Amino acid sequence: MKTPARLEPLLVDGLIDKVVRQLMSGKEAMVFVVECGDEMRCAKVYKEANKRSFRQAVDYTEGRKVKNSRQARAMEKRSRYGRQEQEAAWQHAEVDALYRLAAAGVRVPTPYNFHEGVLLMELVADADGEPAPRLNDVVLGAEQAREFHAALIRQVVLMLCAGIVHGDLSEYNVLVDSDGPVIIDLPQAIDAAANNNASRMLARDVANLATYFGQFAPELLATDYGSEIWALYEAGKLKADSQLSGVFRRDEKPADLDEVLLVINAASEEEEARQARLAAAALPLA
Repeated sequence: MKTPARLEPLLVDGLIDKVVRQLMSGKEAMVFVVECGDEMRCAKVYKEANKRSFRQAVDYTEGRKVKNSRQARAMEKRSRYGRQEQEAAWQHAEVDALYRLAAAGVRVPTPYNFHEGVLLMELVADADGEPAPRLNDVVLGAEQAREFHAALIRQVVLMLCAGIVHGDLSEYNVLVDSDGPVIIDLPQAIDAAANNNASRMLARDVANLATYFGQFAPELLATDYGSEIWALYEAGKLKADSQLSGVFRRDEKPADLDEVLLVINAASEEEEARQARLAAAALPLA
């Protein structure tokens, strides 16, 4: 096939030897099968912002680190430079997440390089060496649905232990190779500790899995792994091998308002004392 313009730099720099074919075109990128020596790999070419259907909502970008204050100001003002930097940050989010998750043992495609806005990574393949199908294209029985659901819940736990929430997890963002589910598409991945939407997005990811697999194993519809996982994470008790039940009982005991007010008042008094110290330090010497 004719080499897409965005892949030309990778050919010139020797990172790929040949573009074999286009594998898919999604809401934020196009993916190509490429030859790299004796291996087949994937080249993910990110679409320009005005050609993507997936928007960089504040919910996803909150808490993401930027290089410096100049970059942050430009991104906030939405200048041309700022938009370029925001686009680069969006793409780097997936690259960074893949390296971080692969190191944590999460089943994601192995990343190899990121060059000129193109992510070069492992081609997830089936037993015959062909590109692995998406989960939504696989016919499941009840037992296999339970098995895949359990495997993905374990991956969600591993991701959160690494500090990451997928943010858009569904049957469309999972491939199935000969060893089971592999999670893909992570440009919207969020930092669990820095993003205030993390608990809601984790719950949505887990609910999406329950809804999909619940078509084949209806008992999964009654589970609440999302709340259980997040409660363990908040308490600092979530581990890669945490035993989960899928049952979560919310603490409906009314809050102790007197105790809450005491904490608020103590914080206010501490702040007033700090401000007084600062004011005293700023006074000129007699």
